[in-house]
Amino acid sequence: MTRVFVTGGAGYVGSHCCKAFAAAGWDVDVYDDLSRGWRDAVRWGPLIEGSILDQETLTAALRATQPDLVAHFAAFAYVGESVTDPGLYYRNNSLGSLNLLDAMRATGCDALIFSSTCATYGVPRHMPIDESHPQSPINPYGWSKFIIERMLEDYGVAHGLRSASLRYFNAAGCDPDGEIGERHQPETHAIPLAIEAAVDPGSSFTVLGTDFDTADGSAVRDYIHVEDLARAHVLAGDFILRNRGSHIFNLGTGIGTSVLELLGAVERAAGRPPRATFGGRRAGDPAALVASYAKARDVLGWTPQRSGIDEIVATALAWRKAHGP
Repeated sequence: MTRVFVTGGAGYVGSHCCKAFAAAGWDVDVYDDLSRGWRDAVRWGPLIEGSILDQETLTAALRATQPDLVAHFAAFAYVGESVTDPGLYYRNNSLGSLNLLDAMRATGCDALIFSSTCATYGVPRHMPIDESHPQSPINPYGWSKFIIERMLEDYGVAHGLRSASLRYFNAAGCDPDGEIGERHQPETHAIPLAIEAAVDPGSSFTVLGTDFDTADGSAVRDYIHVEDLARAHVLAGDFILRNRGSHIFNLGTGIGTSVLELLGAVERAAGRPPRATFGGRRAGDPAALVASYAKARDVLGWTPQRSGIDEIVATALAWRKAHGP
């Protein structure tokens, strides 16, 4: 029986992965300070309340649970906030991860799945983006994750740490069973914002840029259903328990959806168009970000199965209707 210690397991992606871990027959322990997670999202194992900045509590929790591997989701993830408060991101994301690695060493756990991001690539030089694409983040959030990836490689060389860093593209959608969903405060993700603009007459969605070099002028992104992400984490966990080294995998679909196409999908699902306004581009926003997932397919045996944009939007809309904004 595999036992997994999940940091940030009360958050959006972390909670969906906990459900997938439990469905795979793993024992799950969640470690979260609930600063940006939700107590009621911890449903597939006990909750240990604590911060990854609290080295003593973190080490004690690992010693008590004795996991076979760690799944590390605990991080702040607002790009704009990282620009205005970079210290928060380097302290929590990067230093907190260093604390975790040292706690793992102290307690004898040598396998880790890391929740990374396509933000480590920066502005794309070619597409689809594969794992060999140069990394040049353009904000502190991306740099904080880049630093962690570097630490994992160095701890692998020095201490034999086994790791799989999973670079997500645009995580989206909600648990099809409706047990957990996407809740951020504030909400910054495009799909829940577009849905809100369709179901709440007082809300609107701002299209940031209509002059990109894309088919319809709006930005293109690669949306991947959170359930597909969760399944990839199970496969990555099985992989690193059998293999040594530091491994990197992109998680995307290879299919780009423009902002205007996304609004069309929301209209189809909701039966009414989102109220939209049009603004200028955000500084640093690339025209398109689309992944190559060939390595995850070839090495892990993973392919996206629920990540068509209409299915993603349908699950997100069902969550919104059941639980409100």
